[in-house]
Amino acid sequence: MRQSIHADMSVDAEVNLPIATARLARFNMAAPIDRTMQVQNSYWLDFCLTPRPLNARARYRDHWGPDRFKPLGNVFILPAGEALHTRSDGCSSQSSLLCLINPEKMQQWFDGELSWTDQRLEASLDITEASVRGLLLRLAEELRHPGFASEALVELLIGQLAIELSRYCINVNERPRAGGLAAWRLRLIDERLREVREAPTLAELADLCGLSVRQLTRGFRASRECSIGDYVANNRIDQARQMLATDISIKAIAYTLGFSSPSSFCYAFRRAAGETPGIYRQRLHRSGH
Repeated sequence: MRQSIHADMSVDAEVNLPIATARLARFNMAAPIDRTMQVQNSYWLDFCLTPRPLNARARYRDHWGPDRFKPLGNVFILPAGEALHTRSDGCSSQSSLLCLINPEKMQQWFDGELSWTDQRLEASLDITEASVRGLLLRLAEELRHPGFASEALVELLIGQLAIELSRYCINVNERPRAGGLAAWRLRLIDERLREVREAPTLAELADLCGLSVRQLTRGFRASRECSIGDYVANNRIDQARQMLATDISIKAIAYTLGFSSPSSFCYAFRRAAGETPGIYRQRLHRSGH
């Protein structure tokens, strides 16, 4: 692994297992990022627990031209041996859950060696699968607060992650699913949802994609296997989680994300996360994140 990956990283918690190494890490970036990362003997899975630096983006150096950068999502995976050129326009501190997964454990789920097509490489930079995100949240919580048989549970969670990631990669096709939206339309939706402001309406997203609301809702469900309304709502809660890791007031978060009042935000957050924004923030501070 290149030293540049570790230069600005500190590790708060770590578990080393044959299947993978899992870490809670902090990155202190004093200047905008412009560097290449490459891990020869592991899949690098990154789940950011706090917002990434402004306009964080990346390109696969050996496959894409110098100007083809794509946004980095909350979850990305870097295949073993691939060179990823990353950039940002801002500097910040960021906390992430990192999993360095043994390639043999990933490949055993593939039908032979996985071919990293252009579309699979692009899809690796922004993994939005709910099953993957749920496992990563559970894994992060276990690293923060290990309990009985913690290492055994971590190994089981990472094994399940490897299976879900393998399914995700295998299911990325060069064409959209039958009845689904084209990849460029899905990217437009995701790019709009990354904007930290009020949630878009169905009419806005339909207009963005050049479709009717009916075509949008049917096509999105075929592509992502969930309703677009649920997807937008979950995205807004994810943004709230990231903002709660900062010093922004709960009232400001509520209005920034387009809620009609702080109380409506607290209700929606508690319904989705099982706790109030205030309790969630307190728990993050107690764990040092």
